[in-house]
Amino acid sequence: MAPDRLLAFALLSLVLIVVPGPSVLFVIGRALSVGRRAALATVVGNEAGEYVQAAGVAGGLGVILAQSELVFTIVKLAGAGYLAYLGLQAIRKRRSVLLLNRSTLAYRDGRALRDGFVVGLTNPKTTVFFAAVLPQFVTRAGSAEPVPVQMLFLGLVFVAIALVSDSIWALVASQARAWFVRSPRRLETLSAAGGVVMIGLAARLAVANRTD
Repeated sequence: MAPDRLLAFALLSLVLIVVPGPSVLFVIGRALSVGRRAALATVVGNEAGEYVQAAGVAGGLGVILAQSELVFTIVKLAGAGYLAYLGLQAIRKRRSVLLLNRSTLAYRDGRALRDGFVVGLTNPKTTVFFAAVLPQFVTRAGSAEPVPVQMLFLGLVFVAIALVSDSIWALVASQARAWFVRSPRRLETLSAAGGVVMIGLAARLAVANRTD
């Protein structure tokens, strides 16, 4: 792969990732509702889900999602529904959030990883982005690596940048949450606020179309 194309893709990815979008809002909502450790686990799961999308695009599945309104709508509504479910759970269980902080870390991390992975995997806008952008940065003539392998590498670059950026957002949001931990009432309110953020994000995703 030409170094100039790789650099251009990395810069484009950085610009798109650092601007708060669905992934950032989701991570912030998780940090506010369940704390730093779970939020960081959510980030890892989310990026893993996004990389599966990149792999799907490299294998040709991204074209189907980018061109089929029906498939796009199904995936979009599935992701929006899951986000709404997570938001409602954060609101409904806001009074048990202190008990959640004292629960086993393995269970909490595993659940956060799963939630992040499902949201990352079912965000159709990421797949459409990969399908539209990845082919523009590969080297088709004279490259020693097949085009799908180059796409997988570009997807890995995108995910690595997103992992760092989203982790920073998670740390910043969780620092704000640390102050609320001192008061059960404040913590309940903050947990509910995180749920509202996720529900709002679900609503935004549900009405989005492929050109957004």
